[in-house]
Amino acid sequence: MQTNAGRRPETAESATGIIVNGERHEPGPAGSGTLLALLRSGLGLTGAKPGCGEGECGSCTVLLDGRPVTSCLMLALQAEGKEVTTIEGLGTEDDLHPVQQAFIDEQGFQCGFCTPGVILSAKAFLETNADPTPAQVATALTGHICRCGAYPHIVRSVIHAAHQNGGGS
Repeated sequence: MQTNAGRRPETAESATGIIVNGERHEPGPAGSGTLLALLRSGLGLTGAKPGCGEGECGSCTVLLDGRPVTSCLMLALQAEGKEVTTIEGLGTEDDLHPVQQAFIDEQGFQCGFCTPGVILSAKAFLETNADPTPAQVATALTGHICRCGAYPHIVRSVIHAAHQNGGGS
């Protein structure tokens, strides 16, 4: 007699895997850890950075069904049946997303460590507020720590993206 002890039951949700940057992935053994570990070690997507490990710095931010989440605090299994967007899935070298281009235009990054998470959060924010004030941008990005102190450039970058493309498109 076979037993299912210790195995997860197969459900419609678990059978769907995780959609990362438009591609379906089965988490496999890496799925027992954090979403950040799966992305970096399991899939080789290193844009999300391990920072504080406590969800306070924002460097591991990715989009889950379009909303920013700290991937260091989320189990990969919690993303099953959902769509994850990392910085690698936002634009390409030849066709940058408008927020990525704005960060280049306005020098919204220095070392780049926090930049992927900030850009993803800014994208999500601009989808709900296409014409933000600098104060609204600063408030929306409070979950991100820029070790270089590039905050004025970051805010200008997000405002620039909003004005260039009418928001987070």
